[in-house]
Amino acid sequence: MSFSDEEVERYARHLVLREIGGPGQQALKAARVLIVGAGGLGAPAALYLAAAGVGVLGLVDPDIVSLSNLQRQVLFGVEDLDAPKVEASARRLAQLNPNVRIEAIARRVDETNARELVRGYDLVLDGTDDFATRFAVNAACVAEGKVLVSGAIGRWTGQVGVFPSRPCYQCLVPEIPPDAETCSVVGVVGALGGVIGSMMALEAVKVIARAGEPLAGRLLVYDALAGDSRTVRLPADPECPVCRGVSGP
Repeated sequence: MSFSDEEVERYARHLVLREIGGPGQQALKAARVLIVGAGGLGAPAALYLAAAGVGVLGLVDPDIVSLSNLQRQVLFGVEDLDAPKVEASARRLAQLNPNVRIEAIARRVDETNARELVRGYDLVLDGTDDFATRFAVNAACVAEGKVLVSGAIGRWTGQVGVFPSRPCYQCLVPEIPPDAETCSVVGVVGALGGVIGSMMALEAVKVIARAGEPLAGRLLVYDALAGDSRTVRLPADPECPVCRGVSGP
């Protein structure tokens, strides 16, 4: 897969990185990545993956842009209010990098369509804020053998992990917590979405380019108020109903 002169200049800082170089950038150009949720996490992740030169970027979100989104969802401006998020995202990302093909999918993901959606992509990022969708995406990724990069934020805390089928996300969260709350209820500091969303994009680049050690089987937890982070190991749950019996990476 060759690069035009414009692409060589655009991706010059990647091409000189030993861990990416030409082969890694070619892998990025050939990759198909799906982002579920074009919100506080999906917005910065999409910006950085488009800038990185991912060949095809799918965006799935059923919502429209609202004024309260603009505190953290950096893909959008006031001119996008009331527009479908995936359409506004596609316009912005095309301006950033016209070499990337954007697939805008204005659908809600659930257990009836998740496998169909993830099947056509190499890697999936989940930045949604409800556990039912997270469980559906995770189960679909395990069933289709896709690596899942999952991020979450709330108040001042964020987390990101990479799930290569086993352990899977449901090994971390076996059941929907009875006291689960969304950011609209508990609040979230806007810049935290940029931190965790960018980390999700970074993990995706590492997975695609085979660079370094992705957070496979690990969870990075970031405490923005304390300015501190820690990484914990995630063992596979032998009784997990989703990935039990599935081979590891």
